[in-house]
Amino acid sequence: MSAASPTPDATIRPADRRVSARVGAIAESATLAVDAKAKALKASGRPVIGFGAGEPDFPTPDYIVEEAVAACRDPKNHRYTPAGGLPELKAAIAAKTLRDSGWAVDASQVLVTNGGKQAIYEAFAAILDPGDEVIVPAPYWTTYPESIALAGGVPVVVVADETTGYKVSVEQLEAARTENTKVLLFVSPSNPTGAVYTREEVEAVGRWAAEHGLWVLTDEIYEHLVYGDAEFVSLPVAVPELADKCIVVNGVAKTYAMTGWRVGWVIGPQDVVKAATNLQSHATSNVSNVAQRAALAAVAGDLAAVDEMKVAFDRRRRTIVSMLNEIPGVVCPEPEGAFYAYPSVKALLGKEIRGRRPATSAELAALILDEAEVAVVPGEAFGTPGYLRLSYALGDDDLVEGVSRIQKLLSEAQ
Repeated sequence: MSAASPTPDATIRPADRRVSARVGAIAESATLAVDAKAKALKASGRPVIGFGAGEPDFPTPDYIVEEAVAACRDPKNHRYTPAGGLPELKAAIAAKTLRDSGWAVDASQVLVTNGGKQAIYEAFAAILDPGDEVIVPAPYWTTYPESIALAGGVPVVVVADETTGYKVSVEQLEAARTENTKVLLFVSPSNPTGAVYTREEVEAVGRWAAEHGLWVLTDEIYEHLVYGDAEFVSLPVAVPELADKCIVVNGVAKTYAMTGWRVGWVIGPQDVVKAATNLQSHATSNVSNVAQRAALAAVAGDLAAVDEMKVAFDRRRRTIVSMLNEIPGVVCPEPEGAFYAYPSVKALLGKEIRGRRPATSAELAALILDEAEVAVVPGEAFGTPGYLRLSYALGDDDLVEGVSRIQKLLSEAQ
């Protein structure tokens, strides 16, 4: 399966096109749309519980906030920094990468970006030419294919389902490879499924990519959120021969509960990072100095804060999976990473629930919001209809109440 950018209608004069075909083809972020709708309904007085946004419910740790407060008072932070980021932050990110994943990189290989989304787009923009294909395992985070298309590339989707723990095989990747394939997108732990590839699986995927001379963009934003016996394995560490054609994107959002601070980064070969930095110099210049100072405090510090959050996430993970699997017709594999559950609801589609027969997971999600006042994201947003994504990065009481409402509603299916 592949997608291509739309071709402008040649019969329409350029001056009469109000929105470009390139930008007009972009879909709104489904996760942010669901979150915004849930918040609007809650503000209007409805007791909506939102499982939409992937956002820790914890505050940013105090020591990070205090560093930002101090940074606000220092006039040097009222000015531009180099477009690629504060030199000391880039050095700290390089040191943190060695500490956490075992990959030794130089600060010149780091670009500090306005969150992970900018990192992903700029990385793709730096290496893709029009028509280059990117293999995208699905379920995928909704932003990936949009970023690829904006950069001129063609996303080629390879689907995995609950029978394989939402993990694609090397055989599936090889079947999708063509002479136009340039990049593999690889994400572990995964959003939206929470899937975590084993060391052996990571090595097999990396060796396959290296054998065929492919680039790999790997998103490590959930590196610290793994549970049980699962292990995070960084691809360029597992397969060193791939390092010169590997780009890692990451950020402080999930690890340090800093989603609103908007600090991410790209790590890769110097020529690619330089090209992405040039792009950013014209797009947004530097990331906010205050946010960069806060990120410096985060990455240079220890992991005590994330360790505390992991305890809560692990407890919620087990609770939500158990409760979802109690619903007839729902199948929810246990996620091993991130903070999402991704249950299959295919067996419920077409059944009558309170006078409605949802034919798609999007219709089912709408029904759940209307009738149970619970916001979830349908699988259509992630390239796999028939599923729902629920973030369990919310309070324990809200989680239990929200899933209980879903249980009660869906148990009426006939």
